[in-house]
Amino acid sequence: MLSVHQLNVYYGSVKALWDVSLRVDDGEIVVVLGANGAGKSTLVKTILGLIEPHSGMIKFAGRRIEGLDPHRVSELGIAYGPEGGGVFRDMSVRENLEMGAYHRRAWERREQTLERVFRMFPRLDERQRALCRTLSGGERQMLVIGRALMALPTFCVFDEPSIGLSPVLVDEAFDVIRRLREEGITTLLIEQNVTKSLKVADRAYVLENGRVVGEGTGEELLDDELVGRAYLGL
Repeated sequence: MLSVHQLNVYYGSVKALWDVSLRVDDGEIVVVLGANGAGKSTLVKTILGLIEPHSGMIKFAGRRIEGLDPHRVSELGIAYGPEGGGVFRDMSVRENLEMGAYHRRAWERREQTLERVFRMFPRLDERQRALCRTLSGGERQMLVIGRALMALPTFCVFDEPSIGLSPVLVDEAFDVIRRLREEGITTLLIEQNVTKSLKVADRAYVLENGRVVGEGTGEELLDDELVGRAYLGL
């Protein structure tokens, strides 16, 4: 569904990604792991059209998308859940959700999609008129996922969905990602929570200093002593 081939990205004269290649097949949950500064956020921004690569190719559903404007990428069916519960703090929960449905196809179906989101997250229904600055960390993370679903995506990119959450809420966040797969949504997950993310992943890639240094199934990477010790802190 998504393929990245030999992607090279620079910030000025500093190279951030070195010949990065990965794939996400239809229906998979694929995790990209790595420490801060490994290149995870750069990879996401390039896929979403926020950064133009120096070279390489990105294909989504058979179409090349590198260099497309971000709103065009979204219209193709890719939605993004930003790191750290990124919400519009002075807008209500409902207004935040509606912001996710800004392209025409999603806007026309926003009421039906809102009902779906509220079934998935009853707490958001209860607090739909509350300003987002009053939400807890767990509620903000629910909102980030719900807002991504408002775009009617077939493919979601979630950046550190477990960051700052209590252990119970971390489990809930990963349960939601499993449920999305059951609903037919393919997911690329950017994470530092190694154990939890590898247990939910079909496959995973390890980034270090902008390079892919390990890949395999979640079980393979959990059992790989060298990868676990050198790159994942296991």
